[in-house]
Formats: sequence, C-alpha cells, structure tokens
Amino acid sequence: MHYQRGKDRGQVFMTSLEGMVDSDSWARIVDLFVDALPIAELGFTHSKLNKEGNLPYHPSDLFKLLLYGYRHGIRSANQLSNACTINVEVM
Repeated sequence: MHYQRGKDRGQVFMTSLEGMVDSDSWARIVDLFVDALPIAELGFTHSKLNKEGNLPYHPSDLFKLLLYGYRHGIRSANQLSNACTINVEVM
C-alpha cells in the first residue's frame, strides 16, 4: 500500500518568521499597535544594564508579549516563556 509521507525533518527551508505568520494574525495587530505608542512617555523604561548575564529585552517587546498573552488566555510567566519557544507568532 502507498501512504503519504511527511516532509523530511532534516530538510532546510529558507523562510522567515515574518512569512510564517498569517497576514490577519492577532500578533500583527499587537505589533503595529505597540509600535505606534510612545513607550517612554507611558512610563515604560529600560532596565539598568548589568555586566553579567544577557541584555534585557526592550520594554515594547515585553508589552507586546503581555498583550498577546492576555488575548490568548496565557497569564503566567512560565506559559508565556513556553509560548515563546513553540509559537511562531510570539517569536
């Protein structure tokens, strides 16, 4: 019998994350909305840089993640962190 086979998981695809997100995705709306806001005037400030560890995330990126999480019922930091690793819209 012949069966349909899935794609080779070792295959390299040349694509961007931008191209993998639907044009009518909620993530695109959140992205445009937050980019239009005066983030600094709203009180979102950068954290102080530390010599150790990773650089901090931009406040607008964290705000986008929070809004996306509220829209999709993701409330905890652990669930948001997990969504950032498996959900292309959040990457």
